[in-house]
Order: sequence, then structure tokens, then C-alpha cells
Amino acid sequence: METRQRSVVKALIWNVMGLAVMTVVGLIATGSAAVGGALALVNTAIGVTLYVAYERVWAGIAWGRNG
Repeated sequence: METRQRSVVKALIWNVMGLAVMTVVGLIATGSAAVGGALALVNTAIGVTLYVAYERVWAGIAWGRNG
């Protein structure tokens, strides 16, 4: 089972990548770097929270593990 710290670090790294992509998408969609960045920050905050919860739930499920 992985530690909470590992789950959080994985989530943060994943969401930094998502933040960059979402900022560009928001900029393209709205034409505004400020609005695009704000959308990206909200998306990232929600994404980090849900990803950590998702990983913790799966960490407790034995199905599909070898050993």
C-alpha cells in the first residue's frame, strides 16, 4: 500500500501538468490569460482533491493485486 504522502505528491505532479494544459485551453477558449488561469486554478484544486480521494479508495481495494 502506498503512503498518503506518495499519493499527495503524485496528485500534485499530475495536477501541475493539468494546470498548464488547462491554462492554455482556457486562454484559447476565452482569449484572456486571467480567465484561463482562474479556470485552471479552480480545475486543479478540484482535481487534486478528487484524485487523492480516488487513490486512497483504490489503495484499500485488494482486487487485481498480485501477492
